[in-house]
Amino acid sequence: MSRPRIISPDTQRGTPAARTPPAQTLTAKWPVLHYGDVPKVDPTRADWRLRVFGLCDGPYELSYADIRGLPAVDVFCDMHCVTHWSRLDNTFTGVPTKAIIERARPKPEAKFVMCHSEAGFTVNVPLDEFTREDCILAYQWEGKDLEPDHGWPLRGLVPQLYLWKSAKWLRGIELRATDAPGFWEQNGYHMHGDPWKEERFGW
Repeated sequence: MSRPRIISPDTQRGTPAARTPPAQTLTAKWPVLHYGDVPKVDPTRADWRLRVFGLCDGPYELSYADIRGLPAVDVFCDMHCVTHWSRLDNTFTGVPTKAIIERARPKPEAKFVMCHSEAGFTVNVPLDEFTREDCILAYQWEGKDLEPDHGWPLRGLVPQLYLWKSAKWLRGIELRATDAPGFWEQNGYHMHGDPWKEERFGW
């Protein structure tokens, strides 16, 4: 059964050079970068849930089976890491974040999300950017389940921002009225993270 295919806007900038943000180097690999050990996650456990909560009228939870059963899309996009590498032409599969957020019925004052991951990791993203057409909760890359190093069983995907904004090992999405720094932002990374503006560090 075919899925809708979403083309991320940045992939249409032209040549590989035109698609590479300032001070980035292209790679054919997907380097592994994270803080601490890779969490050992079993999404088949009864206590594994993705929570959607905060400033909304309909907070809810999903099991991993629930997520894998939702309508999915393929997103064709580029990846840009704050550590100066970029990888072009990736296909991720997952559930549109817009559908996940709309189901919770956000309150009008909800303007940001805080993504909550295993081991207490958090990352902040503006709600309007988190729910763009090419943003998904991803569980596959290039037709195969994500490797644990890359965020299996579930990671956010926000292609227009540096890759640390695409939270690995996702377990919760909190709707908020105000912005707040996540884990890496508390440790000096930029609050927004636009690779085309080189928003790497500082606020």
